[in-house]
Amino acid sequence: FTISSPANAVIGRYNLTLLVTSGNKIFSRFLGQFVLLFNPWCSGDAVYMANENERQEYVLNENGIIFVGNAKYIEARGWYYGQFQDHLLNICLTMLDLSLYYRQDAAIDVSRRGDPKYVGRVISSMINGNDNDNGVLLGKWQGNFHSHENPSRWDGSVVILQKWRQDNYKPVQYGQCWVFAGVMCTVLRCLGIPTRLVSNFNSAHDVDRNLSIDKYYDSSGKSLNIGKDSTWDYHVWNESWFVRPDLGTPYNGWQVLDATPQEQSK
Repeated sequence: FTISSPANAVIGRYNLTLLVTSGNKIFSRFLGQFVLLFNPWCSGDAVYMANENERQEYVLNENGIIFVGNAKYIEARGWYYGQFQDHLLNICLTMLDLSLYYRQDAAIDVSRRGDPKYVGRVISSMINGNDNDNGVLLGKWQGNFHSHENPSRWDGSVVILQKWRQDNYKPVQYGQCWVFAGVMCTVLRCLGIPTRLVSNFNSAHDVDRNLSIDKYYDSSGKSLNIGKDSTWDYHVWNESWFVRPDLGTPYNGWQVLDATPQEQSK
């Protein structure tokens, strides 16, 4: 027999049971489990990507390069996404069930897992451990790293996600922006959502959202340390490919997702 699922079906684990009716009797037999994912090859799916070369790159490729450094000295780091390695899918599905969204209302959360923009929001929250939600990584940008892993030593997502599971889903220490982005890329590709990394140099962090980086000086020209805006040497985030029926066709395509903890969502 053939199972044909709707293109917008909820992703995750399914139990498959066979019911046989014979006269007034009904027999039930559990056949097993299967996992349903987003499908970039299915034209009706919200994550459908028409170009096969792009599907190979943004869904199936387990290796990539992350650009870091500063505008005058850009460094290329190799990164192993490893989204098809053993146990990674189970880890990614468990990540959805550990989220605050699931804990607050499991039925509503599961019912929305056919929507990649919702799943992207949940995963971006779960990649960092700032919300007391058993997130994957804690960030650290200052001080020493003697007792924990220096973020610059990570070169792939698999060991981080496996350590997170082995430590009973306690946040791994430590990550910085490219680590958050690399791990998030692994999880989203594993779930079937085409995803890439974007590096931005001289990256403006506009805290008050007035579309400018504000600096303050006194009457003598001395800099005043009262503004919260800043400019980072670089920042790395993710873009995922899916349609936006909520915004309209012009907004279909690459969508920005950022797992580095800065301000809280919403």
